[in-house]
Formats: sequence, structure tokens, C-alpha cells
Amino acid sequence: MSLMKPINDTGIVGYGSYIPRYRLPATEVARVWTDGTGGTPITEKAVPGPDEDTMTIGLEAARNALARAQIDPQDIGAVWVGSESHPYAVKPTSTIIAEALGVTPYTEAADWQFACKAGSETVQAAVGFVGSGMVRYALGIGADTAQGRPGDALEYTAAAGGAAFIIGPATESLAIFEASLSYVTDTPDFWRRPATHYPSHGQRFTGEPAYFHHVTSAGQTLMNELGYTAKDFNYVVLHQPNKKFPERAAKMLGFAQEQWVTGLLSPTVGNTYAGASLLGLTAILDVARPGNKVLCVSFGSGAGSDAFAINITTAITHKQKLAPTTQDYMNRRTEIDYATYVRYRKKLQMH
Repeated sequence: MSLMKPINDTGIVGYGSYIPRYRLPATEVARVWTDGTGGTPITEKAVPGPDEDTMTIGLEAARNALARAQIDPQDIGAVWVGSESHPYAVKPTSTIIAEALGVTPYTEAADWQFACKAGSETVQAAVGFVGSGMVRYALGIGADTAQGRPGDALEYTAAAGGAAFIIGPATESLAIFEASLSYVTDTPDFWRRPATHYPSHGQRFTGEPAYFHHVTSAGQTLMNELGYTAKDFNYVVLHQPNKKFPERAAKMLGFAQEQWVTGLLSPTVGNTYAGASLLGLTAILDVARPGNKVLCVSFGSGAGSDAFAINITTAITHKQKLAPTTQDYMNRRTEIDYATYVRYRKKLQMH
């Protein structure tokens, strides 16, 4: 059976997001690499500052999640961080965040890797960990920094940001997981070998059979097994490698524009990789109302998707106000040029 449900009802006790303030307009990338004649798949992307990395981004998102959860950090039994850009090759990001939050020493901690769905993997596992009764709360984080070979198409869209979710008992939750489903195949659409600086991709192959096949298969199968159609949901959020992919996939699943536009961050934030679908989910949770139903489907190259059916509870009304919203971070912006972006991302090798 493909449908997954925990033994005990489980949900989101607290959530948080973080997006760096710096923004690189897509026109700047086009100006440098195509003399301004190339297309711009998004408007701009978020870029981390010189003192920001996946750890700091994930930590800020986690602090916001903790503010909304209003629990003792010592009660968190697992801290998991999913990312493509951990600051250390050998040294966990999760232990640093756990220490900074005051969760240590009696907790489980680990870093996760599955391309762009590393973040949703942490949530999927947290639902199982909490739902089995092993721990009362588990923290799942998806965060990344901007990666992309200079001049490559990814340089337009590979951005920075993060989202964090504290999973706990349904009785305390602002949103409850009705069910989830994971769908994976061996599809080599995107990869980065050891000791290489930038990822490689299969260009159009990343759309079909990679993105569209996995996202629609996971989303449609979950709806079928629950007996739902797109009309049963108020919102849908899909992984956002660019603006066109999630729009097309949402339409393929039968969703109308008003159902997916709230969680669409790609045009102004870019693809935050491991946090893309989760960051979109935080934007939906910021405005959702009790009784709303949300479908969230991630995507990770390699390839696979996690799909979640989520029901909003009355607790959301109070908890929305306890931390900055995703839109607050989107509105807080400082525009930079391509040269500043190159300096901040250390793309020039000085030795």
C-alpha cells in the first residue's frame, strides 16, 4: 500500500521561515551572460549575505517555528536538516542548530540529502517518529544557499531560504497530517559529484520525465487513495524550480490558479532547493483558516516526491501572529548587482 498514516494523529505544532534580504534581479544575470537578450525565468532571487549559510538560515527558520510552537526546546526529540549545501562536508549542521536552540544533549540529530526534497524527507520522517510515540516533538528543516555555475540556467533560479516545522501531537497542532505518500525512481536528471563546485543537470530532461512525472504521480495517487480531487483542497503547493513548472503541474492535477498562487514564491525568491515546497507551505500557513485543506508535493532530483494532505485546525489563528511571516521576509529586500553577488557567493577563486 502506498498511502502512509502514523499510528497516532500527528501535525504541525509550529512553523517558521527565513529568506535573506539580498536580491539579485534576473536581468542582472542576463546582462552579464547574454548582453540582456536572454529570457528571465523569474523576476529575482534571494541571495545569502557574506555571513549567512545553510546553518544560519535554518536556525532562523527554526527559531520562528519554536516561537509559534511555544514549547520547551528540551522536549524536542529529533533535529533534522535537509539541504544540498551543508556548510561542512563532514560535520553535521543539525548538531549546531540543536545546540543553538537549546535542544541538546538528549536528542536525535542528523543531516539529510535528497536533492530538493531533502527538507520534506525530514518532515516525512518526523511524522513517523512522532506518530510512533518515540518522541513527543521532532524538528524538520529544509534550507539551502544559492548554487549555480556562472552563466548556467541555474544561476537565474538557484536561490537561498529555509523553512522549519516542529511536528507533534495532533491535539496541539495548527495543521494535522491526514496522510502522506512518497514516490521515487532512479532518474538521473541532476547531480553533483564529490569535489565539484557546481551541480550539473539534464536540461529539458529535468522537466519530463523527472519533475512532472514524479510530482503529478505522487499528488494524484495521494488524492486517489484518499478519495479526493483538486476541488476538495483550498491550496496546493508544489516544488518550485522555476515559475512555469509548478503552474503547469498544478493544472495537470486539476487545480485552479487561485488554489496555487498563494504558495508560489519562485518569481521573487527563486528556487530555494531543499526548502522550496516547504517555504511555499509556510506562505500558505500564514494566511490559511481553520477547516482549510492543503496539498503539498515536493520534488527532489534523482528522483522523487513526497506528498502530504494537511488539514488546518483552529489553533492556526493564534499561532500565525507569533513570528514573522514569509511575506514579511519577501518584502524585506536589498537589491544587489552581479558583481556583489559574485563576491558574496565567493565565485572568484583568489588563491
